[in-house]
Amino acid sequence: MFCSHHITFGNVLHRILFFLGLTVFVVAVSLPQANAAQGKRQVVKVSKVSKNTVVAKRKVSRTFGTVRRKSVVRAEAVPMRPSFGQIAGLHGAQDALDLKSSVALVIDQDTSEVLFSKNDQAVLPIASLTKLMTGLVVSEARLPMNDVITISQADVDTEKGSSSRLKVGTELTRGELLHLALMSSENRAAHALGRTFPGGLPVFVGLMNAKAQAIGMNDTIYAEPTGLSSKNQSSARDLAKLVNIAYGDPTLRELSTSPAHQVAVGSRTLQYNNTNRLVKNPSWDIGLQKTGYISEAGQCLVMQTKVAGRKLIMVFLDSAGKLSRLGDAERVRRWVESIPSAKSSLVPLAGAAAGGVLATVR
Repeated sequence: MFCSHHITFGNVLHRILFFLGLTVFVVAVSLPQANAAQGKRQVVKVSKVSKNTVVAKRKVSRTFGTVRRKSVVRAEAVPMRPSFGQIAGLHGAQDALDLKSSVALVIDQDTSEVLFSKNDQAVLPIASLTKLMTGLVVSEARLPMNDVITISQADVDTEKGSSSRLKVGTELTRGELLHLALMSSENRAAHALGRTFPGGLPVFVGLMNAKAQAIGMNDTIYAEPTGLSSKNQSSARDLAKLVNIAYGDPTLRELSTSPAHQVAVGSRTLQYNNTNRLVKNPSWDIGLQKTGYISEAGQCLVMQTKVAGRKLIMVFLDSAGKLSRLGDAERVRRWVESIPSAKSSLVPLAGAAAGGVLATVR
């Protein structure tokens, strides 16, 4: 009996050990394959991510490369054009106030005394300073300011390709167009004023030149009413005469020094601001002003202003930077304020290419 049970138990134990061994063997064999398969999946995922990352990097690199190439091409395609004053060597002239404008003139309006001058007889393009004469001719003609004028294709700038918010078909009164031309230097407004003048544009430009001759602007010529053409040329001395005459017109004084103005164009309201930020500066008392710029003329500015109790006419032409003409005006104002009222002398400065430089100190 004992031997039979012992044999049966041994067989059972043997089978149990056999199945355990078989199970261990199967697990041992399948586990590396599972790990290998999982690793393969991970490698595939990483490879895909890496590939996508590389592609993304390439796309970004190509994008940035394209932008850089375009910016370089634009810089080479549109070089800075020198002004007439730079070509003439006027920027080499030195002066006691270290002005950035190559041409400057400061005159006492009451006495006509020249307080400061620099290349004041040089004849240069005057850009939108032209619009001061445009405004003077329109104002003196006493045309109805309520007449409605329509901006036409003829008013679009083909000289410089400048933009305008006054689209073709816009209807504004003559008074509104004059306001925008003098305050914001709106080119289409100025051209429309000349185009719709009785007799047309040729008659208007003729009147501009006739008025210049009448007030002694012998170095001045006008080709059109906006100043976009570099053929509109004058000298600082001539422009001082124009400022003096224009200051006598209340309409020009009011419109040129207006800080801002809104006009209704269809269902829209357009906000315009003065191109001369000094009119909003409480430390300045400006009676009349006009700014101008085209590449041939540089940055320009004329003003009638009161400094230290004196009425002054300031002219700055061919300034290299957008803000430097205003900086020159500030320099002149500080200089005039520092002048002892009882002292008078002439201070010669370095010679210049056109007429030399003299500063008169009172």
